Amino acid sequence: MSLEELFERFTLQSRIFKDRDKLLPDYVPGDLPHRSNQVLQLAKILAPALAGSRPSNVFIYGLTGTGKTAVTKYVLRKLSERAQDKVIFSYVNCRQNDTSYRVLAELTRDLGTRIPFTGLATSEVYKRFVNALDRRGRIMVVVLDEIDHLVKKSGDDVLYFLTRINEQLTSSRLSLIGITNDLKFTEFLDARVKSSLGEEELVFPPYTARELEDILRQRAAETFVEGALTAEVIPMCAAIAAKQNGDARLALDLLLKAADIAERDEAEKVTSEHVRQAQREIEKNVTVDVIKSMPLHVKMVLIAIYLLEKEGARNLTTGVIYNKYLEITKMLGMDPVTQRRISDIINELDMSGIVNARVVSLGRYGRTKVIRLSTNVKSIEEGLQEDLFMLGVTEMVTR
Repeated sequence: MSLEELFERFTLQSRIFKDRDKLLPDYVPGDLPHRSNQVLQLAKILAPALAGSRPSNVFIYGLTGTGKTAVTKYVLRKLSERAQDKVIFSYVNCRQNDTSYRVLAELTRDLGTRIPFTGLATSEVYKRFVNALDRRGRIMVVVLDEIDHLVKKSGDDVLYFLTRINEQLTSSRLSLIGITNDLKFTEFLDARVKSSLGEEELVFPPYTARELEDILRQRAAETFVEGALTAEVIPMCAAIAAKQNGDARLALDLLLKAADIAERDEAEKVTSEHVRQAQREIEKNVTVDVIKSMPLHVKMVLIAIYLLEKEGARNLTTGVIYNKYLEITKMLGMDPVTQRRISDIINELDMSGIVNARVVSLGRYGRTKVIRLSTNVKSIEEGLQEDLFMLGVTEMVTR
């Protein structure tokens, strides 16, 4: 097929999609099934802003794909429609804006004040933000989504500033909404920040398989041409996501990926086989992303396991892996961590599904932990590919 034929096919009306955008992550539907309680709770907390009073700060917890961001955006959208310029709303994704400077610059830009991407002291950006906000004479509600990424990378200085900013404001007020997937996140916070930010807390439980089906059916009605899905597709996507902590985002990603595969294959309908293909692709992508984001010593342990298996070693123990890890650190001139820490890292890799660490009995010799890779080797290689430093290690150890 030529490029012209390919592009021509996609300019024709799709046999699968009616509106593909309705399955994209940033789409917030007009109704959120099985989250009415959370919508009402958050609305009650934020409603005082409509009367000119500062709402309490809110901390929202929940595993990935439990509707935290969707509920927050939905409530803010409804409040914005009602507020009529009485309230300023600002949403910041802290995975993309993961430094104090970037967060403050983003908030200041939302107030109409230009801030360069770099070049100013963070204290200067903070001062400009305070002045810009006070000139507006409004309540400002700031959402910091995936706030744990910001704090783990850059500390909680910006949270300390923002939770105390009202002491410096005369005609405006600010409220914070922090959203996190990490239930232990507050352990990283200064006690003063923790008490100020956690005035109110909302916890989002995982979705059940039945609830995920309802969400998918609602979204599918907006997305697909009638009859484009076979009967088993939605229950299958819901069941797979339910096993992954009730992750609605995964369920929607599966459905979208399966439909894209069906579209590329010029299929009449999306089938269970398309869902299985989508699942394989998504699992591979997740593993690669996890490996890319690993700390240095965790990557080194993974490379040690990878190289040992590549050399034909079987029934790997923590001691064998630690010795290979020591070889790598010696080549790099780095200080190694302890064998106890390596054991903890192996447990972390086991929990993430990248390796399998199984305790086996050696009879009268006691018990030992046997470790092996449990994910696709190509995914591991792809995850490490962009880390040139690690690739250098691989070359040195294998030559």
